[in-house]
Amino acid sequence: MSEQKVSPKAWVAVLGGLFGCFMAGMNVHVTSAALPEMEGSSGATFEEGSWISTAYLVAEIIMIPLTAWLVQVFSLRKVMGLGSLVFLIASVACSLAPNLSVMIIIRVIQGAAGAVLIPLSFQLIITELPASKMPMGMALFSLANSVAQAAGPSIGGWLTDAWSWRGIFYLQLIPGVALLAAIAWSIDAKPMQLAMLRRGDWLGITGMIVGLGGLQIVLEEGGRLDWFGSSFIVWATVASVIGIVVFVATQVWGARSFINLRLLGNYNFGVASIAMFIFGGATFGLVFLVPNYLSQLQHYNASEIGISLIAYGLVQLLSAPLMPRLMRWTSPKIMVSTGFLIMALGCWLGAHLDGESAANVIIPSTVVRGIGQPFIMVALSVLAVAGLDKAQAGSASAVFSMLRNLGGAVGTALLAQVVSIRERMHSERIGESVTVFSQSVQARLGAPLHSWMPDSQMALSQVAGTLRREAYLMAYSDAFWLACVALSGCALATLLMRSAR
Repeated sequence: MSEQKVSPKAWVAVLGGLFGCFMAGMNVHVTSAALPEMEGSSGATFEEGSWISTAYLVAEIIMIPLTAWLVQVFSLRKVMGLGSLVFLIASVACSLAPNLSVMIIIRVIQGAAGAVLIPLSFQLIITELPASKMPMGMALFSLANSVAQAAGPSIGGWLTDAWSWRGIFYLQLIPGVALLAAIAWSIDAKPMQLAMLRRGDWLGITGMIVGLGGLQIVLEEGGRLDWFGSSFIVWATVASVIGIVVFVATQVWGARSFINLRLLGNYNFGVASIAMFIFGGATFGLVFLVPNYLSQLQHYNASEIGISLIAYGLVQLLSAPLMPRLMRWTSPKIMVSTGFLIMALGCWLGAHLDGESAANVIIPSTVVRGIGQPFIMVALSVLAVAGLDKAQAGSASAVFSMLRNLGGAVGTALLAQVVSIRERMHSERIGESVTVFSQSVQARLGAPLHSWMPDSQMALSQVAGTLRREAYLMAYSDAFWLACVALSGCALATLLMRSAR
């Protein structure tokens, strides 16, 4: 059987889409590295500054499911072109933002514009490439996502320390210009179907905005606001649940659905979507967790954190191009299962933390996880779309991207909460054994302790700090263990998928 040829235009369209995917993906992580400096320069508290990231993520999770419908109404060329242009303009505007309020508004615009680039990149691979080239396309998609995740904190930390946080927003200009040129040359113009706006599922769209937007806010802000101890979180949760119920009901049973959620009933696509949700949770959650661990417990600065994560991106850069050839030698579901097991091994390596566990432990852990990620991204994407009609490419890419990002939000919130809860539990358990009346404590410090004496107060403060650090080390280890168990479960579940070469 002769290999199907792909036109240069198709390849340029696919590669242009990958530039957009890389640009949007890196923006999330490059900003997180500079967040403390952005908060400091604007005089914002940690809670206020967190909305710099939250605003972007809320807009992104809302717009991803709408992308397929917007393409039907306005055409792929217009949606992708306008999204890219607005994203670039918003990036420059972020660097010039005079205060926090303006920054948050611009981040909403930037998140909404950048959101369309991720599923459209996936859609172009499905529609422009034949089945024989699908593994190569998915390998490039994996590469764009993985390198964006790794390069974001590294470059962001370096730029922030060397120059200013404002410089990080200019990183998108070169890939953005390349994307606009690719769109102009390779994607044909098609007529708009504005009549679809009158027949739009506005109830479902409203439910989706309230449901997914509210859920993202709850997950981002819940830990900082004491979860359901906050009336704001309670009401946001109620609104989110109602919105999600309306969204799902209108898309599954409604006559005007704007995204085909019934695709989740397809066996392979459904299992792959669940696996992608968990994969997104583990990947985004650990990308959040590792820099926090290095900063909080090992006192790394932004540049040192970035250097520690370079190997994570480099190993993916080297291994992703090998995935298409590997898929010819083995079953895709074996590759996915292997990838999950390798990632689980990386989490296991990071689950034995002690006071000396800095880059010597974190780098091997992230490198092993980085080796496993391309196995999953490439083969799981190929398995998910196997057997789907190309007419469903828009919905498939939107659903897949939505669940990956939603998994990332859930995973980040869950792992952060695990660290918080387990730190308190470990502190209490250690505190039961280590008290001012303990002879072993007094013997170690060389004298009896009296809480009213200044020297004793200083010694007690040092002991308390040491105990809390040990509790945090144990809590971070627990978070790695949880990710290890979840990924191991996915390795078993994906073996039940139906493999097609």
